[in-house]
Amino acid sequence: MNIYVGNLSYKVDENDLKGIFEEYGEVTSVKIIKDKYSGRSKGFAFIEMTNNNEAKTAIKELNGGELDNRKVVINEAKPKRTNNNRY
Repeated sequence: MNIYVGNLSYKVDENDLKGIFEEYGEVTSVKIIKDKYSGRSKGFAFIEMTNNNEAKTAIKELNGGELDNRKVVINEAKPKRTNNNRY
């Protein structure tokens, strides 16, 4: 499952997130989205976990919690939209 993590502090790195989510199961990837010009975090990330039940438990337990003094938003990521999907 692909998980969206929002409202991240700019100080949080991929290793921090991996460690937190590994408490709930196997993490296959962590990607903090960064500004392509400055290289600075945009304040959100995507995490992939292999087991959907473990991912759902992580979302339930971590959503709304605090990480580096910020209340994070965590939910199942929506599929990426493409220009072909316009209505």
